[in-house]
Amino acid sequence: MQYFVVMIDYGRRGREAIVDPEITRREVISRIASGEYSNISFIHEIADCSVEDITAEILNEALPEIGAAGADLQASQFDHIRDLRKHERA
Repeated sequence: MQYFVVMIDYGRRGREAIVDPEITRREVISRIASGEYSNISFIHEIADCSVEDITAEILNEALPEIGAAGADLQASQFDHIRDLRKHERA
């Protein structure tokens, strides 16, 4: 059995893991390309008894103009903003 876990980060509202054994790799890519899935934290492929992080690979296929580097920059920006908020409270 093979399925994908797509973790979406909603910021303060929390995170959501989308797990559907019927969704194929092609469907995950199409949902990312259409914008249905955004603010992705990670994508894991679970096959048999192994788990593999395929976030960069899927993002490169779905959004070749942005690629993994753009996703990493977005994640870094969110981390920086979160760090600034932590220091403001202190």
